[in-house]
Amino acid sequence: MNVKIAIVDDNSFLITAVKEKLSFFDDLEVKFSAIHGSDLLTKLEDNHNIDLVLMDIEMPVLNGIEATEIVKQKYPHIKIIMLTVFDNDENIFNAIKAGADGYLLKEINAKDLHDGIIETLNGGAAMNPSIAMKTLKLLRNPIEIENNTDIEDIKLTIREIEVLEQLSKGLSYSLIANNLILSTGTVRKHIENIYKKLQVHNKIEALQKAKKNNLI
Repeated sequence: MNVKIAIVDDNSFLITAVKEKLSFFDDLEVKFSAIHGSDLLTKLEDNHNIDLVLMDIEMPVLNGIEATEIVKQKYPHIKIIMLTVFDNDENIFNAIKAGADGYLLKEINAKDLHDGIIETLNGGAAMNPSIAMKTLKLLRNPIEIENNTDIEDIKLTIREIEVLEQLSKGLSYSLIANNLILSTGTVRKHIENIYKKLQVHNKIEALQKAKKNNLI
């Protein structure tokens, strides 16, 4: 399988460096690169047959976090890994909130980058260890970033809360289905409804918001 990749970075030297790392692998193919978020959106209009975007964060015109949010709304099939120099808390938090599927640092070696891409396409989340640690910390104390006054009135059914609790244990859809004696399709439908009610795009966001609103 050939993974079709786009690289977005305002530094052409870094684009070349990333391309070089990817060139070691026959299963990865760089389709195009863009110099900022707006440039990416224009290019995706011509060709959104892309599997994954490697996205820088600090860019002019439209930064990586804003671009991620728009790409996720327009082309939900495209996976996005933030590839950045910084692992500061706010960037990680905002990238996850925007719907990023992974977060890696630019100094990553070629093999780990390849593994992260494949893992993300298979539904995992590519994160280097220091970022994974920070993400966990943010999940445990989201109050540090958002103040807690904005608890929303979110109504989930008892069944949806059960599914969320199972999800928070890191269980797969099929295991959740077994545990709750449901079909996988039903579990998927429940999860879709949960995402809709919580207004989130992925599991990390859903669990974060559910915890913040004391739903689980």
